[in-house]
Amino acid sequence: MRLLRGRSAAAFLAIAFAGSTTTHAHMPYVLPTLFDVGKGDHITVESAFGEDAFQPEVAMRDAPFHLVGPDGKDSPVGAVTYLRDLSIFEADVKADGTYRVTTGQRFGRKGKMFKDGDKWVMRGEGADPKPGAQEVEVQSATLAEAYVTRGQATQGALKPTGKALEIQPVTHPNAIAAGTDAAFVLLFDGKPLAGAEVTLFRNAGYYDGRKVTAQVKSDAAGRFTLKPEDAGTYLILVRHRGIAPAGAETPFRSYTYTLAFDAA
Repeated sequence: MRLLRGRSAAAFLAIAFAGSTTTHAHMPYVLPTLFDVGKGDHITVESAFGEDAFQPEVAMRDAPFHLVGPDGKDSPVGAVTYLRDLSIFEADVKADGTYRVTTGQRFGRKGKMFKDGDKWVMRGEGADPKPGAQEVEVQSATLAEAYVTRGQATQGALKPTGKALEIQPVTHPNAIAAGTDAAFVLLFDGKPLAGAEVTLFRNAGYYDGRKVTAQVKSDAAGRFTLKPEDAGTYLILVRHRGIAPAGAETPFRSYTYTLAFDAA
């Protein structure tokens, strides 16, 4: 099938992708042993893909794991141990402040998606393309993050990168409390992303059957609010499909972002 070409086609596809999300595929995550380090000098982190939040099934490989320090600068992590189900590493947090633990942007499998009415559907998501349906090549791009604080919380590590899909915390992630609202801004390439579906998962939900605790959409300014009702560990999941930047291996990308946090 001949692809649409030109600026008008790109604009049309960008609009179509904006509402194309799914929560059925594996989600990435990073999970530090502690979110509040106290006066500790290091953290241990596990990372994996799983169909349920924090339930490892496939080890996170080929990810540029690193920390963003309280000064906003990148720093390396220790050697990564790759098990079959998960990856584990340690990282030093010797200075006071808030650190961002991140997988870095990881590019994964390539595939195809097809047009089904006004939606784009990945092959293998339970539907087959109709004869003559438009198909495009797409590559997955995943980013999983969490914030940990040693001593007093700071803001330097919370600054967004301005690249791809990411969440900018408005409420400091290490200050989120059960039963209270936490505010965030959803960004894509540094600009607010409106109308995207945001899902909040509970770690305890794997055991008590209440896995999804909230589903909301970002507003026109990319803002959204979540209220974790119970104390525990949570995972925010957002997916977005869009046109890939110039020079990418495929013309389109399927982005997934997760943010892990503790509600006290």
